[in-house]
Amino acid sequence: MDLDAKVTAIKGIGSKTEKLLNRIGVYTVKDILLYFPKDYIRYQQPAAPYEITSEGIYAVAARVAAVPFLKRTGRMELVQTKIGDGNGLLELVWYHMPYIKSQLKPGQLYIFYGKVKQKGKIFGMEQPEIYTPQQYQEKMQTMQPVYGRTQGLSNKMIAKAIRQVLNEMTLVYEYLPESIRKKERLCEYNFAIRQIHFPDSMDELILARKRFVFDEFFLFILKIQMQKEKRFVIHNDFPIQNETIIPYVLSHLSYSLTKAQKRCLDEIIDDMKQGVVMQRLVQGDVGCGKTIIAFLCMALMGENGFQSALMAPTEVLARQHFETFTKMCEEYELKRKVILLTGSLTAKEKRRAYENMQIYPDAMIIGTQALIQEKAAFCNLGLVITDEQHRFGVRQRETLAQKGLCPHILVMSATPIPRTLAIIIYGDMDISVIDEVPKRRLPNKNCVVGTSYHKTAYEFIRKEIKKGHQAYIICPLVEESEELDAENVTDYTKKMETYYNQDIKIGCLHGKMKPAEKNHIMEAFAKHEIDLLISTTVVEVGVNVPNATVMMIENAERFGLAQLHQLRGRVGRGSAQSYCIMVDHAQSKTSKKRLDILNRSNDGFLIAGEDLKLRGPGDFFGIRQSGDFAFALADIYQDAEVLKKASEAVKELLADDFELKKEENQKLALMLEQNNSNKMSL
Repeated sequence: MDLDAKVTAIKGIGSKTEKLLNRIGVYTVKDILLYFPKDYIRYQQPAAPYEITSEGIYAVAARVAAVPFLKRTGRMELVQTKIGDGNGLLELVWYHMPYIKSQLKPGQLYIFYGKVKQKGKIFGMEQPEIYTPQQYQEKMQTMQPVYGRTQGLSNKMIAKAIRQVLNEMTLVYEYLPESIRKKERLCEYNFAIRQIHFPDSMDELILARKRFVFDEFFLFILKIQMQKEKRFVIHNDFPIQNETIIPYVLSHLSYSLTKAQKRCLDEIIDDMKQGVVMQRLVQGDVGCGKTIIAFLCMALMGENGFQSALMAPTEVLARQHFETFTKMCEEYELKRKVILLTGSLTAKEKRRAYENMQIYPDAMIIGTQALIQEKAAFCNLGLVITDEQHRFGVRQRETLAQKGLCPHILVMSATPIPRTLAIIIYGDMDISVIDEVPKRRLPNKNCVVGTSYHKTAYEFIRKEIKKGHQAYIICPLVEESEELDAENVTDYTKKMETYYNQDIKIGCLHGKMKPAEKNHIMEAFAKHEIDLLISTTVVEVGVNVPNATVMMIENAERFGLAQLHQLRGRVGRGSAQSYCIMVDHAQSKTSKKRLDILNRSNDGFLIAGEDLKLRGPGDFFGIRQSGDFAFALADIYQDAEVLKKASEAVKELLADDFELKKEENQKLALMLEQNNSNKMSL
């Protein structure tokens, strides 16, 4: 099967399914092979009906207690029955599956697998899978993949398509040099691609995942190091001769910079005064004050007659930076033009922005990826700042830098990464760390609670909103999943609308929305047109909403600690006390131990370090925490040891054969040539 063929080359996939697959980023046969599972079903020991006392995903062993009943209502066909005995009964229903009626025999023992829901005092299952005891015993020996999907696209459909490709495709060539594979004990690529989708056991899955994680890190670091080694010292064409604007602005601020901010600013200015181009990463915890550093650097460039550009990851954040910088220029009487360029501007607004970029050689230009489009031409670009740059990828950062004549590059990241890992990930940059939070900010008050705390939490949120504040509720899923037992944004929004009964203005936000729709919701929340925002982690890089004081995170046990810390950084950005309520649905010893770290500390770097100590090599289920980087599977925290090994392998490879001319490295060189993005390649 041709891996570059359109996904419709797979039997059973027509134009309708193709459109659904396109929505999750699958366009070719290769794409679907690289669409890795986000979780796996590990079938548990069956329970008896009387043992079911709460909602969740269960395997239930029981005899059919009543003759299945087929009911037709208009176009709807449903089959109903009951299972169990006098000790406990469950009601079962199947929609659009009339054949179930003849399949189930009263009095016969079956295993029913699916999600149990409670309606009043009765527990029931909808659309459960049906197995004989022998069939289920075989299932318990396997691990079934669970894929991210969109409405209309079933997990079974994706798995079936991938299985077909695996059965029909010819072997993919192994591009990793054998010497590296043997030293790092990495499995062969074709074995890995099969086991990552349909693992024979946990051991095989760990082997397969390790291979892909190593590959992702290895290729990422290899590209960075090859670019770094090829790059000679680049002459600086933007000399800093005037430095009066920074002390002037600092003297007019209503607060003083922290020692860490001052140290970071000094390091940046010192870089920009040298005869070579700056390449520096500013790493600072949530709320440490990186924005004022960016403003001061851009103001300094303007004072010396040069343009500067700041690229933000979202339109809403870009607009907020634009409004903040415009206000500061007016407040401090800086005669500096601030230009906004985003994709949602009208054609007329874009033309005006392009014109201004040519008219004002000392302008501050703020935007999104629209800054790297072909039409965006700078006339005197001396400094490029990327905010949360790892969300763009190395290539986009370089594309923006190429818009000028070797401008200075400043990268700002709020992701707390231990320094040892940051040196590897940002191998081509110098690093500054802002490890203090301004004293004017009150630390979050945190609590970790069980699901029994829900009503108390809802009323606490109501109380805060009545004070005039706003709140977030974070859920891990967009829609209900038959395979995963976790809260989803869609149903949770409806539940909150019913609970608060129009007393509170509620909004819903998730990553599957169109960009314009997401921007509209975030802007409405920022303007306080929404009191309570139910969202996925898409708010992790959102706007600054100082009025938001409460965040409740459902299924907190499913998130990495660094991501939880990033999320709670969305509140506490104003003068009022803020609160983070983490709801632990698992209530296991492991989840309690991990979440207690967040409960005790607001220090992102300490949290990242502690999380590294706690995570084991097989701890990779749930939501990855460092999804900021363009990796499909790798996580810089839980895979820190693999990251270090990959870095060492790259160092040895380039020391021995920098241009990859040796025969054993030819396939790797060819693969790099074909694959210029961070995404894994076949």
